[in-house]
Amino acid sequence: MKTYTIYQVDAFTTEKFKGNPAGVVTNADGLSEQTMQKIARELNNSETAFIFAPEDSSHDVKLRYFTPTTEVPSCGHATIAAHYARAVEKQLRSCQLIQKIGIGLLPVDIIKAKDYIIWMTQGKIEFSELFSATEEKQLLTALGLTKADMDPRCPAQIVSTGHSKVMIGIKSRAKLNALSPDMGMLRNFSAQIACNGYFVFTLDDTPEIVTHGRMFAPAIGIEEDPVTGNANGPLGAYLVKHKIVKHDHSMFVFTGIQGETILREGTVHVKVKIQNNEPTQVQIGGTAVIAFKTQITL
Repeated sequence: MKTYTIYQVDAFTTEKFKGNPAGVVTNADGLSEQTMQKIARELNNSETAFIFAPEDSSHDVKLRYFTPTTEVPSCGHATIAAHYARAVEKQLRSCQLIQKIGIGLLPVDIIKAKDYIIWMTQGKIEFSELFSATEEKQLLTALGLTKADMDPRCPAQIVSTGHSKVMIGIKSRAKLNALSPDMGMLRNFSAQIACNGYFVFTLDDTPEIVTHGRMFAPAIGIEEDPVTGNANGPLGAYLVKHKIVKHDHSMFVFTGIQGETILREGTVHVKVKIQNNEPTQVQIGGTAVIAFKTQITL
């Protein structure tokens, strides 16, 4: 028998019950995949992160992520939540550490100010081919959109920084807030395109290019994710790639807002490094707050 420490952490916010809730098990060594999946299902957050001791000297900590139905290789908000809980638990000072996750070894920066701010470097940026006209029509039908709703600057495209999402830029925030997708159609389309997440967003004409978005992933048991690091991060790369935003040719920085429609508003800070007008690296950053802490003996 072992006692495991479990946190519920609201990521990308400083207010409890806002942002994106993630489960975090800070001492997961000894848990089987089956038990981790059961814990994730019990907590019923979009993701639960399990923190393990390092396997070798190449990294400082190992993380695994489970939705209520399956393991995923990377998760933005659960990474922010996990390192926030670990930093609070261990009373860490500002530092950089290397985490091992499903997509490889990546740095995490922990900034200790009045509270902790966590910056996660995401994985390799990858862009898919643009959808065919038939695929685009299927996608829009599933989302309850038409071609006229789309922002003409923003072609629908799968983008990944470790866990791929479909980027769908539309013109109207009112339309964004009113979306009621056909989850069955999205689930079937995910099997067709090998991508489980759909990030619908609008662009604001503010100096820092604040975006508003909603993310749907029914194929992995998440009808709507409140605030998604693995959507806002790739979005930054996408905006640079398609020359939709202005930047200084070395860095593009913006803030994404998500979760407003489902009353879980949160804020994601995004930094995109640029070389030769191409995005080369993405970091996402945010704050968090512990909603509760408990223990379970198994």
